[in-house]
Amino acid sequence: MTTLNTNQDLDPTRLRHAFGFFPTGVVAVAAEVEGETLGLAASSFTSVSLDPPLVSINLAVTSKTWPALRRAEHLGVTVLADGQAAVCRQLAGPVDERFAGVPRVTTEEGAVLLDEGLARFDCTIYREVDAGDHILVLLQLHRVEHADHATALPPLIFHRSGFGTLQQPA
Repeated sequence: MTTLNTNQDLDPTRLRHAFGFFPTGVVAVAAEVEGETLGLAASSFTSVSLDPPLVSINLAVTSKTWPALRRAEHLGVTVLADGQAAVCRQLAGPVDERFAGVPRVTTEEGAVLLDEGLARFDCTIYREVDAGDHILVLLQLHRVEHADHATALPPLIFHRSGFGTLQQPA
């Protein structure tokens, strides 16, 4: 293991590699805004609180999608399943092609939820916090639905800059 020295070890490339050792799940964050379906993929989804029910995502301040998406009345957050790597890549691609052929439903409040997700949350923005080159977005949950634990696929895992599979317990 590399010895911990000084702040010279904190260059962005080195940090990205170190952060990559921690696997994360991936979610789609989407909504209908002024008649247009907008969304993005995020690998920073975290449960925060049960009372009130809160989750968080972290988004780059350079995101071109978030300024429009944050205007939505409600946001949909879908936990992606193993096998949805192509959907995740599509959500990170050109804006006008992000939802082409992706089965989804839109709630009356405008939250967009992907059909094949493991868990789906209808949310509103609770608070945004400036966090360096990212924005920490706390979302309050209003509705939740999830797959049956016994039959659900494993989640889509992002690890070391690529997608992997979570080994299911025996």
